[in-house]
Amino acid sequence: MKRGKHQDVSTEHLPGKAVPEAKQLRKLAGDWLKLRRADAELSQADLAARLGLKYYTFISQVENGFSRVPTEIMGAWANELGIEPSAFAKHLLMYYEPELHRLLFGAESK
Repeated sequence: MKRGKHQDVSTEHLPGKAVPEAKQLRKLAGDWLKLRRADAELSQADLAARLGLKYYTFISQVENGFSRVPTEIMGAWANELGIEPSAFAKHLLMYYEPELHRLLFGAESK
């Protein structure tokens, strides 16, 4: 089946800085999450246990920008940090999917 010009799924059109920028944004998100966890007076192990995660090292991976907060536990993560879930998700979307955040919410300030 022939693809239309808007259906191209190759990565050759991505700008060269897309990957480093994504890594930098994940690290910024992780820094923000680490501050929120500290504000909630939770260790990584405490947060992992409350979220039902098998390994606390996953919290470390997220806070260091190597992973993202999974969508399916985003609400629980927000609750454990004492943050309203939709505000938490909206804030993380700014880092994880900046273009989608811009499309949904415009050029709002952080």
